[in-house]
Amino acid sequence: MTFSLHNGDMFKPGFQKHDPVAVTALCDELTALATQTAEVGPWRSGAFTTLARSGALAGFIPADCGGTEAGEPALLTLLTAIATRCLTTALVLSQWASGCRIIAGGEQSIRRRRLPALARGEMPTTVGISQLSTSRRHLGSPALVAARSSNGPWRLTGLCPWVTGADSSDTLVTGAMTETGEQLFFVVSTAAAGLDIAPPLHLLALSGSRTSSVAFRDVEPADVIVPAEAGVRTGGLATTALAVGATRASIAIIDDEAHARSALHPVAAGLRAEVDELAQRLDTAAEHGIEPAERDQLRAHANGLVVRAAQAALTASKGAGFVAGHPAERLVRESLFFMVWSCPQSVSTAVMCELAGLGSP
Repeated sequence: MTFSLHNGDMFKPGFQKHDPVAVTALCDELTALATQTAEVGPWRSGAFTTLARSGALAGFIPADCGGTEAGEPALLTLLTAIATRCLTTALVLSQWASGCRIIAGGEQSIRRRRLPALARGEMPTTVGISQLSTSRRHLGSPALVAARSSNGPWRLTGLCPWVTGADSSDTLVTGAMTETGEQLFFVVSTAAAGLDIAPPLHLLALSGSRTSSVAFRDVEPADVIVPAEAGVRTGGLATTALAVGATRASIAIIDDEAHARSALHPVAAGLRAEVDELAQRLDTAAEHGIEPAERDQLRAHANGLVVRAAQAALTASKGAGFVAGHPAERLVRESLFFMVWSCPQSVSTAVMCELAGLGSP
């Protein structure tokens, strides 16, 4: 599956900050496609083609593998801006980027064979690693197992419970446990024998992400990637960036309603000050790094804020906002996604304690 053979000039190589003009132009195009994207996904609506053509995809790829390797602050700013306009596209882009990040950690031969095409928007990929971090861990046995006999090829058996765009991607980057407890990553063709992609789930929100489960029955992967670091990072900065963008979309609705009701101005101002402060902390973390505990606190704050902002937007919209199809009701549904997406236990606990009025855990 090919979307684009060339890129625009979204990022200069190594660019640390975003180009506001280029980002706004891209987001305007994505906004025009957002309704269709929500229905059929960005691969079919043309949104993914737009990302590739703009050069946005190349920014996530190392410079020695055909990308422009933008700095983390610039990439998070881009994700935030896209999430403000179309959360479905932002989610898909974040999953594509996660898969690319894992591939970039592989051997040089794998990097050079796979990443240039991804930078151009060719052969789209996605990621399915929740079984290693947040999904089905309570069952006691690995959801996806990798095994091999002697020096034969690896074989994968089990389930990836949550895969965005599995039926719209050419490859899937996944992770599995070996019988010795080692964690490995694999690149698997979605056309591989023994791979079964379930129909996309009908979700409370973001069904356009075409998320489904993927079953493996003795599947041979195309590539094996041994992670440089043990374990999988969950609840990373990209998830917080998307929550910041979704929060700003809700504030925009309150701003619009405030034109006729001045009493809403302080509400919008208060939420804006809070999200701007959160965005500044996110930018600092992207530039200088952040400890896991502080990163989880940042995510928990973003989770609470995105839900509160969406509910404020619904309240400001009154009864009209409760009608299916109104932007406010969509944002309320989408805000709940952050309660379950890539949510490590520490973040889930903090959110539930806040909901129960128990204070910090």
